[in-house]
Amino acid sequence: MVEGRQKAFPVSWDQFHRDARALAWRLSAAGPFEALVAITRGGLVPAAIVARELDLRVIETVCIASYHDYKTQGGLQVLKTIAEKIASSNGAKILVVDDLVDTGATAKVVREMLPKAHFATVYAKPLGRPLVDTFVTEVSQDTWIYFPWDMGLAFQPPIATDAAG
Repeated sequence: MVEGRQKAFPVSWDQFHRDARALAWRLSAAGPFEALVAITRGGLVPAAIVARELDLRVIETVCIASYHDYKTQGGLQVLKTIAEKIASSNGAKILVVDDLVDTGATAKVVREMLPKAHFATVYAKPLGRPLVDTFVTEVSQDTWIYFPWDMGLAFQPPIATDAAG
């Protein structure tokens, strides 16, 4: 995340579901895929939607921690690697799904594990965008996306009021 003033981009469950289905629609022409690898935790929700839409039954995870306090991106930690049966293909016919590519640090780690995989995210920021094969929406680097699983219902101040502060 870029330091300084951030733009807020709250995403509702309905919007995220529509965007994840749009991602699946775009991916339908890129396959067929034999398996899907979700980057956890953020990639779990879009992976479930994409797997359903593309009728993928083999689903694996790679667990990488990069955000350590929900606001600060820190050093990457690979908590769980990809199963050898899937990793042995170097990613051929493998779809990798995440919610967002930000700086591209996580994507680089996964690309090293699966260099031939098709990498897809729902949202992309400019620094990470070159590492993604398919995405739905690009947002500016200084935008913080508030995903529905991280939020409760709360008042949102008007943009003009927020910008004045």
